[in-house]
Amino acid sequence: MTKTLYLKTYGCQMNAYDSARMADVLASRGYTATAAAEDADLVLLNTCHIREKAAEKVYSELGRMRALAPARRRRGRDTRIAVAGCVAQAEGEEMRRRAPFVDLVVGPQSYDRLGELLDGLDAGPTVATEFPAVPKFDRLPAPFRSGPSAYLTVQEGCDKFCTFCVVPYTRGAEASRPVAQVVDEAARLAQLGARELTLLGQNVNAYHGALPDGGRESLAGLLSRLSQLPGIERLRYTTSHPLDMDAELAAAHRELPKLMPFLHLPAQSGSDRVLAAMNRRHTADDYRRVVGTVREARPDIAISGDFIVGFPGETDADFRDTLRLVEDIGYASAYSFRYSPRPGTPAAELPTVATEVAVARLAELQALLEGQAGTFNRAMIGRTAAVLLERRGRRNGQLTGRSPWMQAVHVDAPDSLLGELVPVAFAAATANSLSGRVARVPADAA
Repeated sequence: MTKTLYLKTYGCQMNAYDSARMADVLASRGYTATAAAEDADLVLLNTCHIREKAAEKVYSELGRMRALAPARRRRGRDTRIAVAGCVAQAEGEEMRRRAPFVDLVVGPQSYDRLGELLDGLDAGPTVATEFPAVPKFDRLPAPFRSGPSAYLTVQEGCDKFCTFCVVPYTRGAEASRPVAQVVDEAARLAQLGARELTLLGQNVNAYHGALPDGGRESLAGLLSRLSQLPGIERLRYTTSHPLDMDAELAAAHRELPKLMPFLHLPAQSGSDRVLAAMNRRHTADDYRRVVGTVREARPDIAISGDFIVGFPGETDADFRDTLRLVEDIGYASAYSFRYSPRPGTPAAELPTVATEVAVARLAELQALLEGQAGTFNRAMIGRTAAVLLERRGRRNGQLTGRSPWMQAVHVDAPDSLLGELVPVAFAAATANSLSGRVARVPADAA
């Protein structure tokens, strides 16, 4: 009998990659996807711990799922409920206590074992949140499917230990996949139709993958190798740390035509005092110098960032330093959040900034960032650039894709252009997207 899978993904691009790989593992066990949780033999929630109140949102979703299993049993079918990802890793046995109807809790380092873990559920619920000695990537099947743009995890974990961040505790120590393994998976994705690859890592520019001869390859070297694969037309990477943004990687933006002119480089704050309290180990001027080096190599590069406001101890002067950094850099896009404590992190023990103060600061910062994004996008009007059309838009006859600078682009185009790189003349812009028409002239960008 065919088994059905309902898979819901929360959070970051790495979780999207993990969900795709879990779907591959389960497809090899006979599972097919369903869009309705009530029709699923297996409900799998892949969770993220980065956003505010992430765990509570998962428990709320589990509350809605609780009635599925009894209802299905009444119809003669069983439903298993599994929780994966970083909330699963952080909560572990606590999740089983709070939601005893959950059959399987599996951390991000153990999802390669999904099949055997599910097989073992007849003996009772299972929690698998260990960090196994054998890397999960050594056990995963080859990808089964790919869209025009695909994620590819090359590095996991982090050794930076920012005081606000749970990643070292939920994803473990920094580890890079061997070069040959990454190249093989990239080639497989290209065979399945991927034309763009985004290399993922919690600290991706710290990549140092093993070579067959015992040496190590940098992220820049890996990008160079991947740029030679047939079928791959575009390369991106995220997320980077300023401390690991070296001259070789900056130069890659000049030397590799397939490496897109976009860099997501979190700053978190523009105040040196707050950066020290965050254990970021760089100053605001260090960040400015890194961006300057990259822009010297690729003048048209779009810079994206992350910011936290209201970090414990942040003063008005500290916040003004952040606004000053944003004004100096000029962002094409950015993510900004009000600080919320993550249990188990050092910053969680510190007194917080008053909510109304943090809310006001966030609104001011977001207004500045949105203005910069709008300015960046409006500067594209009248230009033509290649857009990879990835999926259908919200209305009939519309396709959506990404520009080289990572903007969402909407065009009226036939479905026959799905998966194609086409020149688009940009005609209108908002802070979040561009729209235009398919052009008949060569693109002026990669």
